[in-house]
Amino acid sequence: MKGSYALVCNLEEPAEFAVGKLGVKSFDAGYYIYFGSALNGLENRINRHIRSDKKLHWHIDYLLERAIVKQVWGYYSCRSLECKWTNTAISVFNCDVPVLKFGSSDCIFCAAHLVRVSNMSETTDIREYFEKHIMRRKFDYVKDV
Repeated sequence: MKGSYALVCNLEEPAEFAVGKLGVKSFDAGYYIYFGSALNGLENRINRHIRSDKKLHWHIDYLLERAIVKQVWGYYSCRSLECKWTNTAISVFNCDVPVLKFGSSDCIFCAAHLVRVSNMSETTDIREYFEKHIMRRKFDYVKDV
C-alpha cells in the first residue's frame, strides 16, 4: 500500500560524515525526524530503512549508519504528505533544518525532509498535531523500534 512515514531517530554523539552527493555534513547529537513517502509500498520502504544490511542509496541511509531509529509512524494514503509534515514541523514547532536538501534533493517545495527536534517528547507533540490538524485521524501505526 502507498503512504507516507516518519522515522524518529536519535544520534547519541555529534558526527560528521558524507551524505551522498550532498558531501560531508555535520550533525549535532540529538533527535531527528525524517519524513518520507513510499508510493510503491510503505511497509517495504520502512523495513528497508530500519535494516542494517543495505546499500547506501537515500540520504537517510547515511544518517542511519550512525543514528538509532526509535519510532516509526506510518500513514496509508495515495498522496504524499512528507512536504506538508516537514513544513508544518518547521513553521509550527520551529524545528531546525540541520542539512539543506537532506532527503529533498528532488523536491522544489522543501528546504529538507529532515528536521531536528529538542527532545523525544516533542516528537509526540508533533505527531499528535499532524493527527489533529493535517490528517484528521490517527496514524495507521506508530511503532517503537
